[in-house]
Amino acid sequence: MPIIQSLLDNDLYKFTMQQVVLHHFPEVDVKYKFKCRTPNVDLLPYQEIIRDEIDNLCNLRFTNEELDYLKQLPFIKKDFIDFLRLLELNRDHVRVFEENGELQISISGPWFLTILFEVPILAIVNETYFKHQVPNPNYDGALERLKNKIEFAYSLGKKYKFADFGTRRRFSFDWQQKLIEHLVKSKINSRNFVGTSNVFCAKEFGIKPIGTMAHEFIQAGQALNVRLIDSQKFMLQRWVDEYRGDLGIALSDTLGIDAFLKDFDKYFAKLYDGVRQDSGDPFEACEKIIAHYRKLNIDPKSKVIIFSDGLD
Repeated sequence: MPIIQSLLDNDLYKFTMQQVVLHHFPEVDVKYKFKCRTPNVDLLPYQEIIRDEIDNLCNLRFTNEELDYLKQLPFIKKDFIDFLRLLELNRDHVRVFEENGELQISISGPWFLTILFEVPILAIVNETYFKHQVPNPNYDGALERLKNKIEFAYSLGKKYKFADFGTRRRFSFDWQQKLIEHLVKSKINSRNFVGTSNVFCAKEFGIKPIGTMAHEFIQAGQALNVRLIDSQKFMLQRWVDEYRGDLGIALSDTLGIDAFLKDFDKYFAKLYDGVRQDSGDPFEACEKIIAHYRKLNIDPKSKVIIFSDGLD
């Protein structure tokens, strides 16, 4: 069974960014490069398997049922659905090769055509590696740890909320399915567990798909035809132009929290529902964000801060 079985097996923010890119940056070319950040992991023995899995990924198409699901999301537009109906991931955009004794993966091509590759390819690499390293996984032990975490989440009270953001980090597709199924059936569903970034899982389990923008969106602004100092504001504005009040969580750490707050003036602070903190000291960042809202005469209690760093 192929690792990726649906093009919806991806994070929501890839689709929300793809829609912005299609409408605002259709002429932009990009390049992604894979980097394994875990030391002493040799992925070269799995090179051919990974190639075959990417071949399979490029043979997938969106089904009518999948497109109907995306269509009912209020921020997804009709012309984007029409585009996805025609979309074929192009295998020529991806290279898998050896360099300096390490496995290399590069993705290059038009941004709006290549943006969906990253998450499933990372999931492919992870699952391929773990299939060979842990051929007989102990799901019973994993489920026992999950039950303990469910009890811990419940003990924190109704105000504690979390979502699954595990697609590109997962042990396997099967494990992510089991994990979400147990969360959905548990006493913390809706109370503490509020959804998943994985669109396929959200559809299958009837839970909320979650996500707005990733670092790549703000990063890309630095390479576009705007002054570097204006790049973050430029991309925040393009997001607002596209979604007009939907998906109002701004990513705060791409260029550092201080640079973000300098750009996040009263205009953006009022337009966006809140911010996401993804690196650095969360307490320090939170205090800075609260102080920033107060400086702008905005009640911090009317806004949201989402913490997404160190998900474990």
